[in-house]
Amino acid sequence: MSHMPSSEQTSQPVELKEMNPVSPKLTYVNYLNTAIWILLFAAAFTFAYVRWGGWWWVGIVAVAVWTLWELWIIPARVRLHRWQETDDELLITKGKLWHVFTVVPYGRIQFVDVTAGPIMRAFGLKNVVLHTASSTSDSTVHGLPAEEADALRERLTVKARERMSGL
Repeated sequence: MSHMPSSEQTSQPVELKEMNPVSPKLTYVNYLNTAIWILLFAAAFTFAYVRWGGWWWVGIVAVAVWTLWELWIIPARVRLHRWQETDDELLITKGKLWHVFTVVPYGRIQFVDVTAGPIMRAFGLKNVVLHTASSTSDSTVHGLPAEEADALRERLTVKARERMSGL
């Protein structure tokens, strides 16, 4: 379950290690999703090189470099994707190079979706997507265990309803 600091604590920076991690299974889900594209591009560049020769080998090398990059970056992304419920808002953090820290006040939440594609379902994971009035907000907690995602959706829906009734 999540640790809920008081509202006084939320005005101070939240330590990454204090936030809730997403499921490590998300690493394998992302590997599978990426592998599909890598295999398609590898097959296309290999076919082109075998058929026509020439500079198509550059595409094969580029796919190999892309594969190595994804093998490194996917686990790092999953490790750094965290979330935290507080008394007044949901905090979501992602990334290291392009760090994003999102604060979603419960009163701004319009509705909450829980989504899962076929690969995520096979691993027992779901995404929790928060919809607010802002069209630019990326308020998604990726890769939560299914039960935890459903419970989070319920808690957020109740908190949003409570905060909106005061408007």
